[in-house]
Amino acid sequence: MELLVEREEVWAASIEDKPGALAHKLTALAESGADLEFLIARRTPDKPGAGVVFVTPLRGDKEIRAATQLGFSVSNSLHSVCVEGTNQPGICAKLMQKLAAAGLNVRGASAASVGTQFVMHLAFDSDKDAATAINVLRAG
Repeated sequence: MELLVEREEVWAASIEDKPGALAHKLTALAESGADLEFLIARRTPDKPGAGVVFVTPLRGDKEIRAATQLGFSVSNSLHSVCVEGTNQPGICAKLMQKLAAAGLNVRGASAASVGTQFVMHLAFDSDKDAATAINVLRAG
């Protein structure tokens, strides 16, 4: 099974929990030239009226400047890895089993398939765990 396994920088920002708040941030990022590959947005349960949005990647000075002006910053607490490959039944389970066998605890996971391909984003608690995960998954 051939996989593309890479570290990714996740950017996070607070958003108001109201219509158009997410659209505003995404529109401004798009206008800066950002071509986002991944986004998650959700309410913040402990802060009524607020939410958080996570995006990746942001490349180049113009995108980063726009993101910073919108309140985005690189998340220092999410150590994220992107895994891409040919989709097959049970692929995520197989990858999670490999990580578990290596003693790695996954902080968060998101995955989707499009056509014949899948993409999975994994978050770890430390830079060391993310680096180990990359080695484990690249080893096949």
